[in-house]
Amino acid sequence: MTKTKLGFWSIVLLAINSIIGSGIFLTPGSVVSMVGTKAPLAYFLAALFAATLAITFAAAAKYVNKSGAAYSYAKAAYGENMGFYMGVVRFFSASVAWGVMAVGVIRSTYSIFGWNQSFGNITLGFVVLMLIIMVVNLLGRRVFTIINDLSTIGKLGALILLIIAGTVVLLKTGDNHFAELDQLTSRGKPLIPAFTTSGFVMAVISAFYAFTGFEAVATGSEDMQEPEKNLPRAIPLAILIIAIIYIGTIAIAMMVNPVALVKTKQVVALVAIFHNQVLQDVILAGAIISMFGINVAASFHTPRVLEAMANKNQVPQFIARRTKLNFPLVSFAITLLLAVGIPMAFQYSLPTIIVISATVRFFEFIIIPLGVIRFYQGKNREAILPAKKNPFTDVVMPVLAVIVTIVLLARYDWISEFSIHQGGHMVANWYAIFGMAFGFIILPAILFLLTRRERQANTNKEN
Repeated sequence: MTKTKLGFWSIVLLAINSIIGSGIFLTPGSVVSMVGTKAPLAYFLAALFAATLAITFAAAAKYVNKSGAAYSYAKAAYGENMGFYMGVVRFFSASVAWGVMAVGVIRSTYSIFGWNQSFGNITLGFVVLMLIIMVVNLLGRRVFTIINDLSTIGKLGALILLIIAGTVVLLKTGDNHFAELDQLTSRGKPLIPAFTTSGFVMAVISAFYAFTGFEAVATGSEDMQEPEKNLPRAIPLAILIIAIIYIGTIAIAMMVNPVALVKTKQVVALVAIFHNQVLQDVILAGAIISMFGINVAASFHTPRVLEAMANKNQVPQFIARRTKLNFPLVSFAITLLLAVGIPMAFQYSLPTIIVISATVRFFEFIIIPLGVIRFYQGKNREAILPAKKNPFTDVVMPVLAVIVTIVLLARYDWISEFSIHQGGHMVANWYAIFGMAFGFIILPAILFLLTRRERQANTNKEN
């Protein structure tokens, strides 16, 4: 049985792999189309918010080094009830998010190769992808670490190559088209809308989603070397690296070919800025590697949330069983069922599923920072590590994180997210509403009842 654990640089690469996914390859044009030349600023502010939250989560990791991340932090700060609820909704959200990423890689691959995207074909691709990821996990942490590291290096390589190639193009041609963005028109109308505060906030929110994933890195901390020391250093470093790459990528793309970036119909939007076939092929390969890599990272994080809860007897204990290769097979199977089942039930409608998986983050980004402040004040409900307290990382940053989260919540367009256009009118999106009800109410109730039944059975055996 392998006992290999993730070292510092593998944790950094895991964090990068957990954050960089399909978004930077597929949807940079959406942020650019909202605010034009101010897109790099939107990404910069999004990176600051992500860094604030990342430092806060890293501060939590120095007090609590158990697997489960947000679940373990909430349980230690507020007690069993809050820990249970946070764990279940976090697990549901992460499972659905994995499903979203799986659908993304399948649809993108099919589009790139011109394959038919029928329900049956997507389902077949879904099953094949999940089986491959399951085999990767079954082979043990050593194989997982190698694939995680290689996929992270692959996606970083593709983005860095894009930055270098774009820089070479700019130097050779001497042409900088950055300023043209705000003058672009479509059918006589400006392609970039007039600047408004609310529009800019929505652009920052959209850019911020490209940085999410850092909150899940500590989920499998028990499979890491010295997580209480390595996580607080690894997560902020990963955010810094990603911010530099993201802003560099967007800025170069906007200078080289902003029209193509905004108007392209290609699946991988960044491909459109170049005409060289070799460069296009490398970027396409990087996009597929990126999306596969983030699926592998999700397969590592997500089952361990449920497993951590089972180890604390907050969900049925059989869920915590591991194989001889130290793989959490039961929790992985349950996660896989949700990751495949929810997207299938919603006919692979990505907008609907994304709403469900993303909303819980707002809840998490308030509860955990307040929990870190409780650790600092010594008001924790369970024992924590005797970590060195720091008023900046343990109080100032969490308070700032909560304030920014509340501002984003206030500016978030909830009506649009839970509505769809039908017959020229906005109507309720019942799929999204039911999905939220299932994740926030039904699933917690089911697991609570199953756990209570198991505890009663164990009590009866003892008597």
